[in-house]
Amino acid sequence: MSEVWTILKVLDWTTGRFERLKIDSARLEAQILLSHVLGCPRVALYTSFDKPLQEAELTKYRGLIQRRLDGEPVAYLTGQQEFWSLPFAVDKRVLIPRPDTETLVQAVLELGDSVSETGDEVRIAEVATGSGAVSVAIAHERKNWQLVATDLSEDALQVARSNAQRNECQERIEFRQGHLCVPLQEDKFSILVSNLPYISSADMKMLSPEVLSEPQMALWGGTTGLELIEELVSVARTNLLGDGWVALEHGFDQGQAVRDIATSAGFVNVETRSDLAGRARVTSFQSAG
Repeated sequence: MSEVWTILKVLDWTTGRFERLKIDSARLEAQILLSHVLGCPRVALYTSFDKPLQEAELTKYRGLIQRRLDGEPVAYLTGQQEFWSLPFAVDKRVLIPRPDTETLVQAVLELGDSVSETGDEVRIAEVATGSGAVSVAIAHERKNWQLVATDLSEDALQVARSNAQRNECQERIEFRQGHLCVPLQEDKFSILVSNLPYISSADMKMLSPEVLSEPQMALWGGTTGLELIEELVSVARTNLLGDGWVALEHGFDQGQAVRDIATSAGFVNVETRSDLAGRARVTSFQSAG
C-alpha cells in the first residue's frame, strides 16, 4: 500500500528539509507553497491537516520544493508578493518588494500630506519603479494624488502596469520608460521618490543565490553602491518644484553617505528615517527653492 501524505505530514517533512538548509521562516514558506498548489488560503491548511494530497498535487508541490532548494525565491515560485497589504504580481523581470521599503512609502505619504496642507497639488515622480509597488501603494492611499513612474526596463514596466491595474489605480499612474529622470522631461513634481540599486560591487559577491536570482540591474549600484544615487541627486532639481522633496531608500549603512551627498548638492532639511528593525533606511531632503 502506498504511503498516505496528508497536509500535516507534507508540511512537517518540507519544514524539516528547509530547516536543514537553513532557510528562514521554513514552515511559513512550506505553507505558502502548499496553499499555492492547493489554491486555497494559507489559513485553510489548519482545518484540513488530515486531508490526503492527490498524486498530481504532490508532484506539483515536490517540483516547487526542489526549485526552492535550488535557490528560487518563494515569491517567484508563487508569482506574487504582498506589499503594503496589497497583492503584487512578481516574476524574474522585477525585484521582489521588501517590507523595509514600506518605510519609503510612509515617508512619501507624510511629505505629501505636508505639501497638501499648503493647498498645493501633490504630484509624485517615482524613479526606478520596478514592480510598481511604491507608486501603487501611494496611489492606493491618496486617491487625489497624481503619479509618474519611470524605469529603464520596459519588461519591468509591463509588470508595474499590470499591478496598477490589479490594484485599481492605473488611471492615476503614468508609466514612462527611460534612465532615471530623463523620461520626466521638464515636468515638475512635489516629491521625487526612488529605491535605486544601492549594493556595492564588493557586497554583490556576498549575496545569497536566492537574492542573485533577482534582476542584477535592480541590485547593483556601482563600485561603491552610491553611483546612481549621486547621479539622481545631481539632476533632481530639474524636476522639482521650488521647495520640492526627494525621498530615497538606501542600505542600512549608507545613511551618512546619502546625507552628505544631499547636503553637498545644496539640499536642506536632510533627515534619515529608520525601518521597523531600527536600521537607517530612508533619507529625505528638500530643495532650498
